[in-house]
Amino acid sequence: MGFIGPDGDLTDEQARQASGELTAEDAVLGRLMAQHLFGARTNAILAFNPDALDIARALDAERKAGKTRGPLHGLPILVKDNIETADPMATTAGSLALKDNVTGRDAALVARLRAAGVVVLGKANLSEWANIRSSRSTSGWSAVGGLTRNPYALDRSACGSSSGSGAAVAAGLAAAAIGTETDGSITCPAAMNGLVGLKPTVGLVSRTHIVPISHSQDTAGPMTATVRDAALLLTAMAGSDPTDPATLEADARKGDYAAALSRDALKGVTLAVARFYAGDSPKTDAVFEQALKDLAAQGATLVEVKAFDEGPVGKAEGVVLFTEFKADIAAYLASTDPAKVKPRTLADLIAFNAATPEELRWFGQETFEKAQGTRGLDDPDYLKAKADAKRLAGPEGIDRILKETGAVAIVAPTTGPAWTIDPVNGDHYGASATTLPAVAGYPHLTVPMGQVEGLPVGLSFIGPAWSEARLLSLGYAYEQATMRRKPPEMKATVGP
Repeated sequence: MGFIGPDGDLTDEQARQASGELTAEDAVLGRLMAQHLFGARTNAILAFNPDALDIARALDAERKAGKTRGPLHGLPILVKDNIETADPMATTAGSLALKDNVTGRDAALVARLRAAGVVVLGKANLSEWANIRSSRSTSGWSAVGGLTRNPYALDRSACGSSSGSGAAVAAGLAAAAIGTETDGSITCPAAMNGLVGLKPTVGLVSRTHIVPISHSQDTAGPMTATVRDAALLLTAMAGSDPTDPATLEADARKGDYAAALSRDALKGVTLAVARFYAGDSPKTDAVFEQALKDLAAQGATLVEVKAFDEGPVGKAEGVVLFTEFKADIAAYLASTDPAKVKPRTLADLIAFNAATPEELRWFGQETFEKAQGTRGLDDPDYLKAKADAKRLAGPEGIDRILKETGAVAIVAPTTGPAWTIDPVNGDHYGASATTLPAVAGYPHLTVPMGQVEGLPVGLSFIGPAWSEARLLSLGYAYEQATMRRKPPEMKATVGP
């Protein structure tokens, strides 16, 4: 069987399949064996696709007949368990309320990946409800899937909410994974698990048949071992979808992101340095300073950015997320089979949780309750907050910074190293670069920039709307010049 370990990538695996050294069936069997041998250490995978082997064999038959669908043909990919697939697997968002939610529907992005030859290997665990249930949650925990752990140190957080997606790819349990992000849910777990993660422009990738939080900020994106892998997946995932109005421009905006990569992309460009995201972790700051030297050595000009107060952005974002979640989750629940999913509204979910001890074992649902108290999508306070959030994060935030500095992108430390898992007190978030691009709906790429005591930290590249090709190329040039990613050793802990 052809298990490819945590230092493998999609390009390597595709080359082995093309040469005949490995089949798609081998690749799936290898991942099943890896899960059997050490998957329980990270608990990253919530469910395996019962049809994965049959899908792989069919793709092998296509290859044998001289037909391949492209560079993703036969590669086993995980999807986060808030993304629907037509396979016989439930889409639970980690909640027992959705444990029987087998829809028989492919999310639009999954349909695109299948058309590109991907094998849907299974579902990755996640922070329950994508971390929207409580502000004191433990990332990586769900009532359905249990607790996902970081493969670099098993007592450390995998961050969230795409916790299983990040931990599984880092540990070599999947060739790559798809995560989702509203604010930080791709980029934080990617950074903390030593991966590349891309949160695309909102509207580049369809959200149809994905359990929602906010139609203003939700998007899906790739989590991979390399920048090229992320570019390959984004090329397959991106595109317009008539059932998601946000994607109207996607067909015109998308490109062949892998073909656009260049090792020389940093030469002659100006980058804005956002030091206001530093300061929480001196050791992370030291790694970031080295990353800046590496960027300059590759020909980039670095310009310091003035301090930026994100407080008003975060305040407006909260109003938007709470209001939209109440409406968007009700719309999603209405699309499910009432014989399989009893709750039909957010109020029903709150009541379900209150009556289900397993749900509230470690943290509550005060964020759900705040969302339940909102007054709808025509509420003037919501409409003002939505306009303020977009303006402050976009035109007066990222766009202003880029204009004032003459930069093509902003660089910053994504966040600090993984904190120790603490289900009693919840997560211990520090400074992070996720909120401005999340609220603006702009792309955000994180690339491994080194380690702090054996724990990965990432370098963020943030740009204007639809700048994925540029960001991926900048990230690729940095990655190829530094090669900072190291595979995990699944240590029990770090330090003495």
